[in-house]
Amino acid sequence: MIGSLRGVLVAKQPPEILVDVGGIGYELQVPMTTLFQLPALGQEVALVTHFAVREDAQVLYGFIDARDRELFRNLVRVSGVGPKLALAILSGMDADSFVRCVQRDDTASLVALPGVGRKTAERLLVEMRDRLKDWLDDAAAPAATPAADRPADITADAEGALVALGYKPAEAARLVAAVNDDSIGDSEELIRRALRSTVRA
Repeated sequence: MIGSLRGVLVAKQPPEILVDVGGIGYELQVPMTTLFQLPALGQEVALVTHFAVREDAQVLYGFIDARDRELFRNLVRVSGVGPKLALAILSGMDADSFVRCVQRDDTASLVALPGVGRKTAERLLVEMRDRLKDWLDDAAAPAATPAADRPADITADAEGALVALGYKPAEAARLVAAVNDDSIGDSEELIRRALRSTVRA
């Protein structure tokens, strides 16, 4: 089992990245909360990982924060929540934000995420309350995350990332258009604003 990786960040195409470790390129699926904290291409990055083996695929998931990986592993054990949905949840909020949702019984913020219906949100709140007992008293505010220079067509990149997370193309385009303005310099910031707008809605 691959528990962590340290290497050079070669490519970012949300939600997938490529990390070169001693000449071997590892493809990893990462949540947006991790993507926003990655260094520039060509820089060294260290990630904790979760290796999932299915009949039809072997997928490596990467996380900057060990708490996010722990939450991911807890999420995929909930009935009806697979790795893709867990990744979408962690793209919309980090581990501490999710814990605050559990504390407040905040189904609205969860339902705003792609693929999470009301029944799934209610199941998450019930099942995760027991699994996150040790976290419920020390949820911290999420840290600000840096952005890096991205390709010129940031709108297409942002829409593509949202579609990869489970949004329908028309919905992704609507979310991106609603928050896009001249102050945004890269696709990561645009993705972040679009995701935040769904949680606030």
